[in-house]
Amino acid sequence: MGSVSQAYLESDAVKETKSLISELCRQFYNLGWVSGTGGSITMKVHDSCIPKPQQLIVMSPSGVQKERMEPEDMYLLSGDGSIISSPSPKPYPHKPPKCSDCAPLFMKAYHMRDAGAVIHSHGMESCLVTMINPLSKEFRITHMEMIKGIKGHGYYDELVIPIIENTAYENELTDSLAKAIEAYPKTTAVLVRNHGIYVWGDSWISAKTQAECYHYLFDAAIKLHQLGLDWSTSDHGPIQSVKGVSGVNGWINASKRARTDDSYCKTDPFPRCILLDIEGTTTPISFVTDVLFPYARNNVGRHLSVTYASAETQDDIKLLCSQVQDDLKQGVIGALPIPLEDAGKEEVIAALVANMEAMIKADRKITALKQLQGHIWQTGFENNELKGVVFDDVPEALEKWHALGVKVYIYSSGSRLAQRLVFGNSNFGDLRKYLSGFFDTAVGNKKETRSYVEITESLGVDNPSEILFVTDVYQEATAAKAAGLEVVISVRPGNGPLPENHGFKTINSFLEI
Repeated sequence: MGSVSQAYLESDAVKETKSLISELCRQFYNLGWVSGTGGSITMKVHDSCIPKPQQLIVMSPSGVQKERMEPEDMYLLSGDGSIISSPSPKPYPHKPPKCSDCAPLFMKAYHMRDAGAVIHSHGMESCLVTMINPLSKEFRITHMEMIKGIKGHGYYDELVIPIIENTAYENELTDSLAKAIEAYPKTTAVLVRNHGIYVWGDSWISAKTQAECYHYLFDAAIKLHQLGLDWSTSDHGPIQSVKGVSGVNGWINASKRARTDDSYCKTDPFPRCILLDIEGTTTPISFVTDVLFPYARNNVGRHLSVTYASAETQDDIKLLCSQVQDDLKQGVIGALPIPLEDAGKEEVIAALVANMEAMIKADRKITALKQLQGHIWQTGFENNELKGVVFDDVPEALEKWHALGVKVYIYSSGSRLAQRLVFGNSNFGDLRKYLSGFFDTAVGNKKETRSYVEITESLGVDNPSEILFVTDVYQEATAAKAAGLEVVISVRPGNGPLPENHGFKTINSFLEI
């Protein structure tokens, strides 16, 4: 940003940001987040004319009564963390002004995550939740409504927050916080054991909203624990014991503690997480090819016509049009131009239907197709025209893994909506209570190693080998293995042949795991 003029330092934008921090600190004090001079908050001075990394930073001071702070008590820093202006000293008994001890940690969130604001809370729940299991390196929770308030997460997703160890001095946490931010690319928070939490967001609103949701979830987890219930499982049922080992809210490292007598686990540790493909693994290929695909193909026109004006369908159309444009440029067979919207609704729909039929025929694994299919299938499930199908061994295996504290996830080329529909409306009832999350092609192509690296980072395991991937597709197995995952290939009726000497373990039933 270069040199900053005095006029800018005294501008309304700077003054308003200082006043906002004072106001928020009073709110946070009443919530118990910044009592006893603990905790802190910082935010950037929003200015659309200045690149975000160069925007000025307002930061609260250290060692002061946060509920009594005034705008003139704030520090002003440059984008690189250098102090531009400091508050004037106040008479006894006030201490000499000092910039927040959290400053080095705040700067990591600014530089590594392009944050717009960072909150450091000493809220009791954020401290206690790290103490329930003093060996845990993560806090994990799923199937709670307030998870939706955390950036990039939905109700069915598993929220994972890294936990770092506390130190005697705040600035000594800087390196471990930076390592946690790097190791958990999806997280917007880091817990500090016996201490509190750092939360960041794109703006002060995002940071505040997420901080409130995090504290709610921590409080819920503590209360569930007091009731003997496991906050980390989808049904939040009673805390399980595995082969005489007492379970503590899903914090058991099942990969080290649990064993079974089944063939896969005679010599290998039981996986901490299991990642399942759907087609040819949990579900017959014929259900997808003979039921789901024809239903989507036969109903796409009707669906688009009835829902054409809805925001959801317009988003589907926009995504599909973008894909078709790319296909036309690349000369993809079956791609047809889609007329402009002023050409008329029916002409647009006819072109969309033709393109979608070609995509279905080619069995393309692309988000534009899968998203629209998911919405068409949703209508089918809601009208009881469709029912999901899984193999007979699947429900028993899911229940067994759930009891052992193993997290089970789905990774399919079908959209996450379609996945939830299949398992939520299956021939064995709603199986979603056994599932911790869903991944689709938004995370990457299933035949690319990078996709499995991304999933590993999202799940936050210490080692990729703690994840067992089950698929029927050799290329997917190879990609997952290259990412370090353990892999077994599912051999089911109707599946395609495997290459000779493929080198992977195979199973005919999940009960063999």
